[in-house]
Amino acid sequence: MRGIAERSRLGQRTSARFVAGTEVADAIRAAAAMNQIGAGVSIDNLGENVTNADEARASAQLYHNLLDQIAANKLNANISLKLTHMGLDVDERMAYDIVRGLVAKAAGMSPTNFVRVDMEGSPYTQRTLDFVHELHRVPGNEGSVGAVIQSYMRRAEADVEKLLSERIRIRLCKGAYKEPEDIAFQKKSEVDASYVKLMKILMKSGVYHGLATHDESIIKEAKAFATRENIARSAFEFQMLHGIRRDLQQSLVKDGWGCASTSPSAPSGTPTSCGGWPSAQPMFCLSRRICCARRSSAKPNGVNRIETKQAQTAEFAPASALAFFFPA
Repeated sequence: MRGIAERSRLGQRTSARFVAGTEVADAIRAAAAMNQIGAGVSIDNLGENVTNADEARASAQLYHNLLDQIAANKLNANISLKLTHMGLDVDERMAYDIVRGLVAKAAGMSPTNFVRVDMEGSPYTQRTLDFVHELHRVPGNEGSVGAVIQSYMRRAEADVEKLLSERIRIRLCKGAYKEPEDIAFQKKSEVDASYVKLMKILMKSGVYHGLATHDESIIKEAKAFATRENIARSAFEFQMLHGIRRDLQQSLVKDGWGCASTSPSAPSGTPTSCGGWPSAQPMFCLSRRICCARRSSAKPNGVNRIETKQAQTAEFAPASALAFFFPA
């Protein structure tokens, strides 16, 4: 299926807008194009839930290659990854060592680069945050590793406070996993209210954070809050999915606001297993990205439900494309 999606004219035309490509060079070209309009980039190799150590190491090597190419091309770009793509389900210590190596590489670059550890479903939340805290405490890593917080999680504010106590950079998103009511808000109004509350905390923290949203009402509120509180437009950034609302991204950049595009790539031959589904080809990931993007301004009660057969069968484990900010 992945091969059909990559080689067919329809598959290429449909995925090209949302996925940077199937080779490292494709991702680098997409990043350079975004830099030319003044936007930064977060590059993600689509994938999660690898099943063995070789797959995890292969995935990590691709990220090492991305960091090398970012440096060689002097790009304003960083990387975003999921712990299950680095082998968390296979061997937790191996996954930690793999990610520690990537963070150390990013921290040692000139200029210093950055690794975003994406959030996954609730079974992984605490372990993911523990990983980020531990990695950030390694001498030399401060400022080179960050986390993702989902505003629909009831624990989000406490997690934000703990991360900010160590001045860890955060990407704030609404959330894209189906979670039970006892741990996650179910109504769009509640998720939005939580997002705005956390957004304001982040903006006033003095740490450079990412506000991941295509919701124009929230973007408008963020801009107004920054103006009222005398927060510099360069003190944080809005983050949007590659290929979504290009007009809005360009408008934000033109007006001097920090803006970044999350640019996914799906290199051929690399592991892209998603929640146990071996057919995590770009088309599948694309459908989840679109679903995720639409939920940014979803109708009431639709904010955290993934209405696809694949998602339901896979117990709502997100496709790798959610590895940016709507992920998860």
